[in-house]
Amino acid sequence: MAVFILRRLLQSVVVLFAVSVVVFFAVYTVGDPIELLVSPDVGQDQRDALIARLGLDQPLWQQYLHFVWRALHGDLGNSFVHGMPAVDLILQRFPATLELVVVAISLTCILGIPLGLIAGLHRDNFLGKSIMNTSVLGFSLPNFWQGMVFILLFAVWLGWLPASGRGPTVEVLGIPLSIFSAQGWSHIALPAVNLAVANIALILRMTASGVSEAQSQDYVRFARAKGVKPGRIVRRHILRNIMIPVVTVIGMEFGTLIAYSTITETVFSWPGMGKLLIDSVYQLDRPVVVAYVMLVTMLFVVINLVVDILYAVLDPRVQLLEPSA
Repeated sequence: MAVFILRRLLQSVVVLFAVSVVVFFAVYTVGDPIELLVSPDVGQDQRDALIARLGLDQPLWQQYLHFVWRALHGDLGNSFVHGMPAVDLILQRFPATLELVVVAISLTCILGIPLGLIAGLHRDNFLGKSIMNTSVLGFSLPNFWQGMVFILLFAVWLGWLPASGRGPTVEVLGIPLSIFSAQGWSHIALPAVNLAVANIALILRMTASGVSEAQSQDYVRFARAKGVKPGRIVRRHILRNIMIPVVTVIGMEFGTLIAYSTITETVFSWPGMGKLLIDSVYQLDRPVVVAYVMLVTMLFVVINLVVDILYAVLDPRVQLLEPSA
C-alpha cells in the first residue's frame, strides 16, 4: 500500500507540473486585464505602476517561474480584482460548492441505485422498461435549459422555491452551511436536483446493466438452486459485485461536479467556486483561474487515489500493486 501511494504521488507531481504549464501559458496569453482594472482616464504612469505591481511587465517565462516558486511555498498568487490570495478567495466559496455537490451526490445514490436495482430486476416488465426509458431524459436535457425550466416551473409559476441565492447559513465547525435550516433547504433544492439529474440517470443505467448481467452469472443461479432467499441474493451476491464500477463512477462524478458545477451555479446564482470561475474569466482575473484549475487537479488526484483504495476494500481480488516477476 505504501509503495502504491508513493508511486501515485510521484505521478501526481508530474501531472500537476504539466497542468500548470498548459494552464498558465493558456490563461496569461489571453486578453489584457489592465484594460478592465484601470479606468481610461488614468495616466500612463499609474498604469505602468499597476502593471509592475502585478508582475505583468516581466517576460511570460519569468512570470511562470515566479508562479512555480510561489506555488512550492503554498502561494498561487493574488487576485487582480479582489486583491487577496486566490486560494483564500476560492476556499471562501468552497463550502457552498461542496454543500451543493454533497446534496446532489446523495440524491444520486438515494435515487439512482434503488431505481437501477428495480429496473435491472424487472427489466422485462412495464415497470423496468418505464424506468429505463425515463432515464434517457437525464442524458438528453441540456443542463442550463433544464435549470431554467425548474426556475420557471417551481419558482415563477408555482412559487414553491426561490430561484436564486443560497439562503441563511449556520456555522458548523467554522464552516458556513445552509442545510441546517428550512430556508436553506428551499434554496439548495433546485440547484441540487438540477445538478443530480444527469448523474441519477447514469448511475441508474449502470446499476440496471450490472444487475441484469449478474443475474445470469453461475453464482447467482447456484444460490437460487440452494434456496437462498431472493433478498439475500440481491444484497450479498448481486449488489456486492456490481458496486465496484458504480463506486468508481460516483467518485469521479463527485470530483467532476465540484470542478464543473459552473453552469448550475451560474443559472441559480449559487455563490460557489463555479460562479467565481465564470466571473474571473470574464474579468481576466488570471491568478484565480490558474489557482482554481490547480486545486481542481489536486482534488481529482486525491479522488482517484481514494477510489483505487476502495476498489481493494470492496473486492479483495483487486491488487493495488503489480505482482512481482
